[in-house]
Amino acid sequence: MSLPLKIRRLGRQPYEVTWKAMSAFTDNRTADTVDELWLLEHDPVFTLGQAGKMEHVLAPGDIPVVPVDRGGQVTYHGPGQIVGYPLIDLRRVGVGVRELVSRIEQSLIDTLAHWNVVAARREGAPGVYAGDAKVAALGLRVRRGCSFHGLAFNVAMDLEPFQRINPCGYKGLAVTQLVDLGGPSRLADVEEVLIGEFCRQFDFDAEPAAPLIPELPARVAV
Repeated sequence: MSLPLKIRRLGRQPYEVTWKAMSAFTDNRTADTVDELWLLEHDPVFTLGQAGKMEHVLAPGDIPVVPVDRGGQVTYHGPGQIVGYPLIDLRRVGVGVRELVSRIEQSLIDTLAHWNVVAARREGAPGVYAGDAKVAALGLRVRRGCSFHGLAFNVAMDLEPFQRINPCGYKGLAVTQLVDLGGPSRLADVEEVLIGEFCRQFDFDAEPAAPLIPELPARVAV
């Protein structure tokens, strides 16, 4: 039997407020709390995971650098990128961390396939790649058996800030986006496909939820 998954489409949000909100959600949830998937864009920000080294932040300029409690190295978030935060009780879904990562990656691979983009994993470097270029990054945290943080999927954005870092800690790693691979530029269209593929991977039944979280300002992407 499918499990329910609340889908919250939150528009464009500042990073640190969202981080605090999903952390609070994870800390306050109970065994009966329905899992959620938050989809949004962030204001420009570099985030540095727990394994992150400042030496990989080459020239941030006016973009803030925020150390965070997710796994992984440094990445960039900005308008035109879908950020997805799966807030999932792993025990209820019946997956471990490695399987969680694999299924999120597969949902992205299958989403890209809708636009005839061939994508794949890369051993030892979580995320999704089209050829030699990274199109989606993953950085997760599990606390009390529940996941937060998540995925960043480049759709139609300014890729220049990736040149200011060693993406995910890899010097010279090429980065690409869906629009340059022949896909659409409208995030809402891509989100619809991603929601379907994500739910298929975990046998979730999507339930649209209010696009408001008490801790987050009501801001809508244009």
